[in-house]
Formats: sequence, C-alpha cells, structure tokens
Amino acid sequence: MKRRQFITLLGGAAATWPLAASAQQTLPAIGLLHEGLPAPLSLTTAFQRGLIEAGISGGSSIKIENRWAEGQYDRLPALAADLIDRRVGIIVALYLVAARAAKSATQTVPIVFVTGSDPIGAGLVSSLNRPTSNLTGVAFMFTRLGEKNLATLHELVPNAAVIGALVNPNNPNAEPQARDLQAAARTLGLQLVILSAGSDREIDGIFAT
Repeated sequence: MKRRQFITLLGGAAATWPLAASAQQTLPAIGLLHEGLPAPLSLTTAFQRGLIEAGISGGSSIKIENRWAEGQYDRLPALAADLIDRRVGIIVALYLVAARAAKSATQTVPIVFVTGSDPIGAGLVSSLNRPTSNLTGVAFMFTRLGEKNLATLHELVPNAAVIGALVNPNNPNAEPQARDLQAAARTLGLQLVILSAGSDREIDGIFAT
C-alpha cells in the first residue's frame, strides 16, 4: 500500500475518535499488535513520527495500546481480543501471525499490517490493488527471495555443495520458504539441509548439529 493511502487510513480512523472519546471520557486508542519481542526504539520512533505526519499527535490526545507476544504465537488471539475489548479505533499488526490473529478477532475494526509474506497467499487480502475487507497494509515480500539469497550465497562460496537452512516451524512462512529454497537448490545443483528450531534451546542444538 502507498504511504499516502496508509496516512489517509489512519487519519480517517482518527476522525471518528473525538466523538467516542467525549462520550466515554477516554482517549482514542491505536492497538499495536506484535508477534515478537518489543520493537526497537527506531521502529517505535518511526511509528510515532508517522502519526505526527498524519496529523495525529500522541500524549494527551491519543493512546497506543502495545501488545507483544514475545514469540509465543498462541498468545496472539487473546492479545488481539483484548485490544478489541478496549475499543481501539484501529489495529496495527506487525507481521503475518499477528495480522492473522487480528483478522480472526474482528471484521469491523480497521487493520493495517506489515508483513514479509505474500498477503494474498497468506490469506490476508484477496487483492493487492483493492482490498475488500477491513485489512490493508504493506508487504515487503522478502519471503519470496529465497532463490536469490541462495544464488548469492552460492556465488560467495562456490565450493560449498551442502547448504543449511534454519527455519522456525511455528511460523507459517516456514513451509513456503523451505519449498522455494528446495526448488532453488535443485536448480543450482546444491544439497539443501533444512533444520527447524522454534526456541533458543533448539537453536543451540541446531548449530551443534
């Protein structure tokens, strides 16, 4: 989605908040739903700057409800439901699993997502040009770059015949990424070993392997 459209969506959602705020005597709120650890300061600063550019100031006029799943994806449905219960005006969902949880939680509250996946293939929207539901957002599509990444690695280390790939089996991107990598490896004549790790302990074991 273009930046101007994103700003327009946020601004449009905010336009309805003052009436609700005066009725309930509470600040209008944006829900920020993240599937991982709390975002770095650079990301939250950029988010705040974007709100200011959209004509939405923080502090006394708006509240941001932050919800972090810390990598425990099974917590996301409850976190999304909590944001709905708190009557947020819009949900910003960071990455695919969070976006899916938000989509399952509401069909009315606007959701703006950021994802590296194909949003159509992931079931978030039915069209890139004209999303028809309450979801829209930005898709970097980096999950489709496996072939290019593997080719670049092959150029850097041409004598390596066996390549290891580490994936998180709990992430819905893992299966399509592994499939794309396997296809690319066959094209390049490489043997690809895909290893799965969904926790710190498992990661340590994988590197030992």
